[in-house]
Amino acid sequence: MPAQQQTTTTTALHATHATAADLATRDDVRNVAIVAHVDHGKTTLVDAMLWQSGAFGAHAHVNERVMDSNDLEREKGITILAKNTAVQHGGLTINIIDTPGHADFGGEVERGLSMVDGVVLLVDASEGPLPQTRFVLRKTLEANLPVILVINKVDRPDSRIAEVIDQCYELFIDLDASEEQIEFPIVYAAARAGRASLARPQDGGMPDSENLEPLFDVIRETVPAPVYDPEATLQAHVTNLDASAYLGRIALCRIHNGTIKRGQQAAWCKTDGSIERVKITELLRTEALERVPAESAGPGDIIAIAGIPEIMIGETLADPNDPHPLPLITVDEPAISMTIGTNTSPLAGREKGTKVTARLVKDRLDRELVGNVSLQVIPTERPDAWEVRGRGELALAILVETMRREGYELTVGRPSAVTREINGKVHEPVERLSIDVPEEFLGTVTQLVSVRRGRMETMTNHGTGWVRLTFVVPSRGLIGFRTQFLTETRGTGIAHHVFEGYEPWAGVIRGRQNGSLVADRSGASAAYAMFNIQERGSLFLSPGTEVYEGMIVGENSRMDEMDVNITKEKKVTNIRQSNAEELERLVPPRLLSLEQALEFCADDECVEVTPTAVRLRKVILDGKERGRMRGRVSRGEQV
Repeated sequence: MPAQQQTTTTTALHATHATAADLATRDDVRNVAIVAHVDHGKTTLVDAMLWQSGAFGAHAHVNERVMDSNDLEREKGITILAKNTAVQHGGLTINIIDTPGHADFGGEVERGLSMVDGVVLLVDASEGPLPQTRFVLRKTLEANLPVILVINKVDRPDSRIAEVIDQCYELFIDLDASEEQIEFPIVYAAARAGRASLARPQDGGMPDSENLEPLFDVIRETVPAPVYDPEATLQAHVTNLDASAYLGRIALCRIHNGTIKRGQQAAWCKTDGSIERVKITELLRTEALERVPAESAGPGDIIAIAGIPEIMIGETLADPNDPHPLPLITVDEPAISMTIGTNTSPLAGREKGTKVTARLVKDRLDRELVGNVSLQVIPTERPDAWEVRGRGELALAILVETMRREGYELTVGRPSAVTREINGKVHEPVERLSIDVPEEFLGTVTQLVSVRRGRMETMTNHGTGWVRLTFVVPSRGLIGFRTQFLTETRGTGIAHHVFEGYEPWAGVIRGRQNGSLVADRSGASAAYAMFNIQERGSLFLSPGTEVYEGMIVGENSRMDEMDVNITKEKKVTNIRQSNAEELERLVPPRLLSLEQALEFCADDECVEVTPTAVRLRKVILDGKERGRMRGRVSRGEQV
């Protein structure tokens, strides 16, 4: 599905049929999105709002971060999918959109902003605004939405509230916010304690209010009520998709004008411009975490409808007698791509019940396109492999991990940057990288980023022994950066990055320093062979693991690639030795996760992914063929 976009403001959407003077408002509804950088407390704040609005019973058993319902979200501690909920407070219905904080899932943020009339921007009282804060705020200001700034985690011992507020003002000015947008209200909160206040507490202190009432009041006063034309016909925008075993595909819609009823006829305005008459078989409203049946809904409501099996994000439901489609939703272009194909290794299909055919893999990728507007799938020269483009390395890794858990076997290539030609020159995507490290690692980190063609823009010393560095780095320079960065900073460094734009090609970036240890035959890895090989590098597997020719079994301590016989066993003789046999001591292996395996990959390597295993391998498995290929490259011949 092509990526489509909406950059029109909320007012423009509502002014289809009438001038501003003729518009009416829904004073009993507020639609607000909560946006922030990763781990600044969005989902925790939504938890507290749900509890204090009485959404859960007194004895209800509810997990923490209840909005992070996906298994991967709970494991990684981040929000991946935008989700909506609704709370009732003082006769007011507040529809809340909980958005991801990671820029790799920016398509979810942009869809969430298309549903709301205002934004709550969370900023950590210690960390301050970070790259993803800049990303979500830029999208908010482009949509011309009012902002409520919430300084969260004010009870942190290292909080620095006044400095963080100054940084937020600087960020607004840097993003060319208007005077009206800079005049935002500020709320001080401790989301985990469920407390908020309009009075600034001492650094490390609690807000003076015992609950979130000040935040609810500010939302009521700052976020405008939904505006609509009372004379206009139905216009409902599809902003998200879900599925049900009983109802089939469910479309989540924001109603801009008119009313919609269960069982009524509607005009389905498709992305290709055609219009089809359909029946709304089911109409659902969100109450807390549940969808409940409803008879009708009006302007400003966020609803779920069923009965249209092929409906897509960005399309419009309108009056069948007078259809007026709304603008399509568009998102930023993808910056990173990788090749995803069927598993072509000698161990393919060994696991029971796995999905290994090209047809099944392609069908699954097509299904992903339905709900993920920031993804693109492009055919390649091979019929069993496709180029998948997304916002970032993490977004693509999450897709592969999800498919793996669903039983697919895949071969995944190394991530690469998506270039474009501007004024006859090749341009590549660049990222804004923010790093917090202890002072003693300042030189190490600067050197690490500079070899990846990064340029430093700012350096701030908070006087606490930590330094914040801001770089602009090519996106391809950050592939494989995180593991090396954590190693060099002994796990203490914190790095975040966000897409910045396109700049001319920066030149060659030196890849991984060390070569690979590659198995030269099939069999089971033997402890005797591994004991001798571990002197040459670090191993990725345990004794008894099945290997095949071309499979990468470890990292060489030198730059070149080395073929090894990891299946060699100690010869047994009938001669008794006078001295005791030496105890074979093996160093514990480095077991790579999917993200680490993708980072480790060189250009001629790929990752084999199955439901139970992640294996690194060479693209060309045959050792002799790889040797001939290297010879042709060294002679400058066309490969």
